[in-house]
Amino acid sequence: MHGKAQFFALVPTRSFHSFRSALEAPRFLSISVRKWDAFVRRCYACDLSDPSVLHLFAETGAYLRGHFRLTSGFHSGEYLQCAKVLAVPRYAERLGRELAAKLTGTIGNSPVHLVISPAMGGVIIGHEVARALDVHALFTERDSSSNEMVLRRGFELNPGERAIVIEDVITTGGSTREVVRVVQQAGGVVAAAGSIIDRSGGEADVGVPRVALETIKPVVYDPSDCPLCRAGQPVVKPGSRRTA
Repeated sequence: MHGKAQFFALVPTRSFHSFRSALEAPRFLSISVRKWDAFVRRCYACDLSDPSVLHLFAETGAYLRGHFRLTSGFHSGEYLQCAKVLAVPRYAERLGRELAAKLTGTIGNSPVHLVISPAMGGVIIGHEVARALDVHALFTERDSSSNEMVLRRGFELNPGERAIVIEDVITTGGSTREVVRVVQQAGGVVAAAGSIIDRSGGEADVGVPRVALETIKPVVYDPSDCPLCRAGQPVVKPGSRRTA
């Protein structure tokens, strides 16, 4: 993380046009990276504060700057690598608990029988949301021949069961919509969907009520008109899903 950003700032909002703007809100005094890192560690050591979700990405080095090809096919100069945050068990548990609480506020007292997530990115956060809700955690996998999401490993859905679909990051909502179809084809009902990060600025439609802990809208480029490509910067494909 060091050397990739110079200053961070506390922010009051939950919706940002970009991750960089979230960390550089002008209404607060900026503090240096090293001082911020030390501050976050002290907060978690003594539970005196609750830094925002996005600051967990900064603290764990999960906010990446470079040249990335997204699943949607667009290019971007920034990427949030949820796996690095979820690699810290206490952060994963906290995010799962917060996401479960937000989902409960959306679906009310409606029963939920299971949480289901797309592999690979949704597996850990789906498990933590299921832990918080005290229900089973299932995940789908992409079939190598059909490139479609399917249930394996003996996972089963019974007709009428109500599910919540959980993903780490939503950009276009494609993976979530695929999992929604898997549930519906098995005769289940999807009560809602959730993610840690919504990269669509709230625009992604997955066909069911949806919540996110943080909503951002990073700048993306069409590959045919990408300034990073013109600059000759190598492009990297993060994540595990094939590019559109």
